[in-house]
Amino acid sequence: MHLSISCLALTKSISIRAKRMPQTGRLLAVVAVTLLAACSTPGPSGAGLSIPINTDIVSTAQDSRVKIVVLHYTAANKQRSLDLLSGPSVSSHYLITDENPPQLYQLVDENRRAWHAGVSEWYGRPHVNDVSIGIEIVNAGGSPGNWASYSPEQIQLLIDLLRDIVERHEIKPENIVGHSDIAPQRKLDPGPRFPWVQLAQAGLGRRPEPTLSAHFQAQFEADGLPDVQWVQERLEQLGYPIEKTGQWDKQSQNVLAAFQMHYRPARYDGQLDAETAGLLKALGYD
Repeated sequence: MHLSISCLALTKSISIRAKRMPQTGRLLAVVAVTLLAACSTPGPSGAGLSIPINTDIVSTAQDSRVKIVVLHYTAANKQRSLDLLSGPSVSSHYLITDENPPQLYQLVDENRRAWHAGVSEWYGRPHVNDVSIGIEIVNAGGSPGNWASYSPEQIQLLIDLLRDIVERHEIKPENIVGHSDIAPQRKLDPGPRFPWVQLAQAGLGRRPEPTLSAHFQAQFEADGLPDVQWVQERLEQLGYPIEKTGQWDKQSQNVLAAFQMHYRPARYDGQLDAETAGLLKALGYD
């Protein structure tokens, strides 16, 4: 365990391990409760100040800094990933390694901003680093036709971690995203081999209702595809950063490709077809 992990995060980590190791779960549970009690007891000098601070009254006018979780692949091995993410230029809150079983590193406290998103936007909110938790997964990445897969163990650990983060920060399903969703002009990670459906089935992330999307696909096949303006507006309504130019330009193609990579990874060429249009209409349909 790394000393950089916050008291609360350490407690959560122990709780997750307790669930996985029933033979030592009771002992770990006791340790977690003890740590949580320690976390709730303020130090004699408050937040490092030399004057006493009264913490008896807590305002209800507050919420979590964290609104979004961004998933990445590292495109590097474990050691190279740790070197990069602990250096001066880029960071993430968590790193999941590719060992068996994988290890979970916390590199930045959740209360602090990590430098993982870069130039980015989601639902019109720029500077995603300010409101997000970044999770890097050790994975080689790749290129069209040659993408590395994720191990079942990595994904299960990610699901455990996400459940914990979502519960504590009340993250909405549509705000569990990939780097490619928030920066579609620059990024491709976590790539088309990432199992978004598995996450959605675990209650983590947004997914269109299959029967509804198939229904709309059939409609578009029969009646023709929607125009460019409809596609650009729908992508914007779903959170994607896109310029509504009314023209099918390169930036629009990149955004649609990012959408397809997330929701229809079998084909992500950025070209509109009836299946993609059906998914666009089904998502968030009332």
